[in-house]
Formats: sequence, C-alpha cells, structure tokens
Amino acid sequence: MDFMGRGPAGAAAVGHQGLDWMAWYLEIPVVSRIYVTSAFLTTVGCAMDLFNPFHLYYNFDLIVFQGQVWRLFSSFLYFGMFNNLDFLLHLFFMVRYCRLLEEGEFHGRTAHFVYFILFCILGIASSASWIGANFLGNSLTFAMTYVWGRRNEDVRMGLFGFIQITAPYLCWAMLGMSLIMGQRLDLDLVGIFVGHLYYFLEYVYPVVAKVRGWPIQRILEPPMILHWLCGTMPPLDGRGQPHVHIE
Repeated sequence: MDFMGRGPAGAAAVGHQGLDWMAWYLEIPVVSRIYVTSAFLTTVGCAMDLFNPFHLYYNFDLIVFQGQVWRLFSSFLYFGMFNNLDFLLHLFFMVRYCRLLEEGEFHGRTAHFVYFILFCILGIASSASWIGANFLGNSLTFAMTYVWGRRNEDVRMGLFGFIQITAPYLCWAMLGMSLIMGQRLDLDLVGIFVGHLYYFLEYVYPVVAKVRGWPIQRILEPPMILHWLCGTMPPLDGRGQPHVHIE
C-alpha cells in the first residue's frame, strides 16, 4: 500500500533527494488537510505537555451539563503517543483513507464529505458512553476505511507484501491487526458499524426508495448552509429545490 497515495502530481514531489514533504502536504485536499493537521498538532501538544489529554477526552456529562462542547471534536483528534505502534498504524490509515475519500468518492463534493465526517462523529459519539470509550479517532478511521472499501470493491491491495485482499476486506484485516496487538476491538467495531450505516443510507437506500417510489428518496443530503460554507451549492430543480443525483 502506497502511503503517499501519489498520482502524477504526487510523483512530481519526489526527486533525487527524496520526498518533498511540504509539496506532499499541500497536495492533500483541504478538509483532509485540516483534520490531519489538527490531529497531528493535538498529539504534538500533548507530547510537549502544552495541554493535557484529560481535557480532550469524550465525556457525555461534561459536554451536555457543563458545556464543554469541544470534547465532542477533540476526542477524535488525539491518537496517543508517537512511540505507540497502534498510534502510527491508525495515523497511517487515517491520513491515507481520509485523503482517498476526499480525492475520489467526494471529489467536488466538499459539503457531502464534511457531512459524512459529522455523521460519523455523532454516530460514534452516541455509542462511546455505552462502551466506555474516551478517545474516538481510531473508530473514525475504521468508518472511513469501511466506506472507501465498499466504494472501491474491485481494488486489490497487498498486506505485508504477500497477502492479497480486495478493498472491502481491508477494515477486517485492520481489525485482525488490532487483535494481534492486544487492542480493544469494540471501538473499531463501532466505526465499522457507523461506516456501514452511512453506506446504506447514502448509497443503498436512495436506490431502493427510487425503485419503490417512496416520497423520501434521500436522507443524508447536506443542508444548504453547509453547501454555502463549502462553496458547493447544488443546482436547483424546477421547484427551487436542490437537484440531487441518485446512482
């Protein structure tokens, strides 16, 4: 698996002296770049004792009853310490598949990509209290990997240089790696479940609803204000409503 995910543009960033990290970083689409940068700086800040992970973890009572709303988002930004193998693996998958989703499935659909991330955040957070989870970034990584795999079912990839799998099985291979390293699996499974729920509501339900003539054919269409903020206002149909395409 190619960590850099280079196309022709990415290949140009590599010369005889190695990878131009700044060029690679600037090639990352804007939403993925914001998330990757925020996660990296959060981890660096904790490593340098600039702030305490105790102030970042997810806690429903503190969010709802004490107004510490930032915890809903900061709990997805801290992946652990740099010397942790689990941190490095999840950071690798987060950078790669967040970027691949925005460059591929969500290309030119920034509002939909932001809406996807918000959907995953709320879905994962709603389960966090039940399973006693505090830091939720790994679960979001699994959700992203699951959706990417389902939308790229014919892509083949190699694990460790000799195991060949297709993209839909990647998240299950990651789950096996977590098991081997003795990590908890419930949070990873929550990410897979939330990713599957998004996949069903975004790609399966609209097709079924259209065939059966149901009045509500899309559930996850981003609100107009999100389109406006992301600069992706969709064209309007004859009734002045956003025109959406159903595959």
